[in-house]
Amino acid sequence: MRKQKGFSLIELLIVVAIILIIAAIAIPNLLRARIAANESSSVASIRTINTAEITYQTANPTIGYAASLSVLGGSGSPCALSATTACLIDNTLALGSKSGYLFVTTPQVGAGSSTNNLLTVSSIPQSWNQTGVRGFCSNEDAVIRFVSPTAAPSQQTTDAGCAGYTVLQ
Repeated sequence: MRKQKGFSLIELLIVVAIILIIAAIAIPNLLRARIAANESSSVASIRTINTAEITYQTANPTIGYAASLSVLGGSGSPCALSATTACLIDNTLALGSKSGYLFVTTPQVGAGSSTNNLLTVSSIPQSWNQTGVRGFCSNEDAVIRFVSPTAAPSQQTTDAGCAGYTVLQ
Protein backbone atom coordinates (compact mmCIF):
# COMPACT_ATOMS: atom_id res chain seq x y z
CA MET A 1 0.00 0.00 0.00
CA ARG A 2 1.02 3.54 -0.73
CA LYS A 3 1.02 6.30 1.83
CA GLN A 4 -1.61 8.95 1.17
CA LYS A 5 -0.18 12.45 0.82
CA GLY A 6 -2.45 15.50 1.16
CA PHE A 7 -6.21 15.66 1.52
CA SER A 8 -8.88 13.90 -0.46
CA LEU A 9 -11.48 15.83 -2.42
CA ILE A 10 -14.20 14.81 0.06
CA GLU A 11 -12.20 16.16 3.00
CA LEU A 12 -11.66 19.47 1.22
CA LEU A 13 -15.36 19.76 0.34
CA ILE A 14 -16.32 19.12 3.98
CA VAL A 15 -13.96 21.89 5.16
CA VAL A 16 -15.34 24.34 2.57
CA ALA A 17 -18.93 23.45 3.59
CA ILE A 18 -18.12 24.09 7.26
CA ILE A 19 -16.56 27.47 6.41
CA LEU A 20 -19.63 28.44 4.35
CA ILE A 21 -21.97 27.46 7.21
CA ILE A 22 -19.98 29.57 9.67
CA ALA A 23 -19.98 32.51 7.22
CA ALA A 24 -23.75 32.18 6.70
CA ILE A 25 -24.21 32.52 10.46
CA ALA A 26 -21.63 35.29 11.03
CA ILE A 27 -22.32 37.72 8.16
CA PRO A 28 -25.94 38.61 9.11
CA ASN A 29 -24.80 39.19 12.70
CA LEU A 30 -22.03 41.47 11.43
CA LEU A 31 -24.52 43.47 9.35
CA ARG A 32 -26.89 43.82 12.33
CA ALA A 33 -23.99 44.99 14.49
CA ARG A 34 -23.05 47.61 11.87
CA ILE A 35 -26.65 48.84 11.68
CA ALA A 36 -26.80 49.09 15.48
CA ALA A 37 -23.54 51.06 15.52
CA ASN A 38 -24.81 53.43 12.81
CA GLU A 39 -28.07 54.00 14.71
CA SER A 40 -26.19 54.66 17.92
CA SER A 41 -23.98 57.17 16.09
CA SER A 42 -27.08 58.84 14.65
CA VAL A 43 -28.61 59.29 18.11
CA ALA A 44 -25.33 60.69 19.44
CA SER A 45 -25.12 63.07 16.47
CA ILE A 46 -28.66 64.33 17.09
CA ARG A 47 -27.70 64.99 20.72
CA THR A 48 -24.64 66.89 19.49
CA ILE A 49 -26.76 68.93 17.08
CA ASN A 50 -29.31 69.70 19.83
CA THR A 51 -26.54 70.93 22.14
CA ALA A 52 -24.99 73.00 19.34
CA GLU A 53 -28.36 74.53 18.41
CA ILE A 54 -29.05 75.53 22.02
CA THR A 55 -25.57 77.05 22.29
CA TYR A 56 -26.07 78.90 18.99
CA GLN A 57 -29.49 80.20 20.07
CA THR A 58 -28.02 81.44 23.36
CA ALA A 59 -25.12 83.18 21.60
CA ASN A 60 -27.38 84.67 18.88
CA PRO A 61 -30.70 85.61 20.52
CA THR A 62 -31.73 87.84 17.60
CA ILE A 63 -31.44 84.90 15.17
CA GLY A 64 -32.60 81.95 17.29
CA TYR A 65 -31.75 78.47 16.04
CA ALA A 66 -29.24 78.16 13.19
CA ALA A 67 -30.67 78.21 9.66
CA SER A 68 -28.83 75.01 8.66
CA LEU A 69 -26.30 72.44 9.79
CA SER A 70 -23.56 74.17 7.82
CA VAL A 71 -23.93 77.26 10.01
CA LEU A 72 -23.19 75.13 13.09
CA GLY A 73 -19.94 73.93 11.54
CA GLY A 74 -17.00 75.94 10.41
CA SER A 75 -14.24 75.98 7.90
CA GLY A 76 -10.62 76.84 8.10
CA SER A 77 -8.08 76.12 10.75
CA PRO A 78 -8.58 77.58 13.24
CA CYS A 79 -12.31 77.99 12.81
CA ALA A 80 -13.42 81.64 12.76
CA LEU A 81 -16.38 82.06 15.11
CA SER A 82 -19.25 84.11 13.67
CA ALA A 83 -23.01 84.00 13.16
CA THR A 84 -22.48 82.05 9.90
CA THR A 85 -19.75 79.69 11.15
CA ALA A 86 -20.44 78.77 14.75
CA CYS A 87 -17.67 76.12 15.02
CA LEU A 88 -19.90 73.96 17.24
CA ILE A 89 -20.00 70.67 15.31
CA ASP A 90 -17.49 68.82 13.13
CA ASN A 91 -17.50 69.48 9.40
CA THR A 92 -18.56 65.92 8.52
CA LEU A 93 -21.78 66.36 10.47
CA ALA A 94 -22.18 69.94 9.21
CA LEU A 95 -22.33 68.54 5.65
CA GLY A 96 -25.39 66.51 6.68
CA SER A 97 -24.08 62.95 6.43
CA LYS A 98 -22.34 60.77 8.99
CA SER A 99 -22.07 57.02 9.71
CA GLY A 100 -24.62 55.96 7.11
CA TYR A 101 -27.26 58.55 8.12
CA LEU A 102 -28.46 61.80 6.54
CA PHE A 103 -29.17 64.73 8.87
CA VAL A 104 -31.43 67.78 8.42
CA THR A 105 -32.30 70.66 10.73
CA THR A 106 -35.45 72.65 10.14
CA PRO A 107 -35.73 75.85 12.18
CA GLN A 108 -39.01 77.76 12.04
CA VAL A 109 -40.33 81.06 13.29
CA GLY A 110 -43.11 80.30 15.76
CA ALA A 111 -46.25 82.34 16.33
CA GLY A 112 -45.60 85.65 18.06
CA SER A 113 -41.85 85.51 17.45
CA SER A 114 -39.43 87.11 15.03
CA THR A 115 -36.65 84.54 15.57
CA ASN A 116 -36.23 80.84 14.81
CA ASN A 117 -37.70 79.52 18.05
CA LEU A 118 -38.91 76.14 16.74
CA LEU A 119 -36.54 73.39 15.66
CA THR A 120 -36.75 69.89 14.23
CA VAL A 121 -33.62 67.75 13.81
CA SER A 122 -34.07 64.60 11.76
CA SER A 123 -31.94 61.70 10.54
CA ILE A 124 -32.71 58.84 8.17
CA PRO A 125 -30.56 55.97 6.86
CA GLN A 126 -28.67 56.68 3.63
CA SER A 127 -29.52 53.16 2.48
CA TRP A 128 -32.51 51.73 4.32
CA ASN A 129 -32.02 48.21 5.69
CA GLN A 130 -28.27 48.41 5.00
CA THR A 131 -26.97 51.40 6.98
CA GLY A 132 -29.97 51.60 9.31
CA VAL A 133 -33.61 50.63 9.80
CA ARG A 134 -34.90 53.45 12.01
CA GLY A 135 -35.42 57.16 11.54
CA PHE A 136 -34.73 59.57 14.39
CA CYS A 137 -35.84 63.10 15.18
CA SER A 138 -35.88 65.68 17.94
CA ASN A 139 -37.68 68.97 18.50
CA GLU A 140 -36.56 71.98 20.47
CA ASP A 141 -37.39 69.99 23.64
CA ALA A 142 -34.25 67.85 22.84
CA VAL A 143 -36.15 64.58 23.37
CA ILE A 144 -35.02 62.04 20.79
CA ARG A 145 -37.75 60.02 19.10
CA PHE A 146 -37.60 57.17 16.59
CA VAL A 147 -39.72 55.32 14.05
CA SER A 148 -39.24 51.75 12.81
CA PRO A 149 -41.01 51.74 9.43
CA THR A 150 -41.44 48.85 7.04
CA ALA A 151 -39.97 50.98 4.22
CA ALA A 152 -37.46 53.82 4.06
CA PRO A 153 -38.56 56.70 6.33
CA SER A 154 -38.62 60.33 5.22
CA GLN A 155 -37.01 63.29 6.98
CA GLN A 156 -39.25 64.94 9.55
CA THR A 157 -39.34 68.70 9.15
CA THR A 158 -42.16 69.68 11.52
CA ASP A 159 -42.73 69.56 15.25
CA ALA A 160 -45.99 67.67 14.75
CA GLY A 161 -44.40 65.04 12.50
CA CYS A 162 -41.60 64.39 14.97
CA ALA A 163 -43.97 64.37 17.94
CA GLY A 164 -45.71 61.37 16.34
CA TYR A 165 -42.55 59.26 16.72
CA THR A 166 -41.91 57.00 19.71
CA VAL A 167 -39.72 58.46 22.48
CA LEU A 168 -36.30 56.78 22.64
CA GLN A 169 -35.71 55.32 26.09
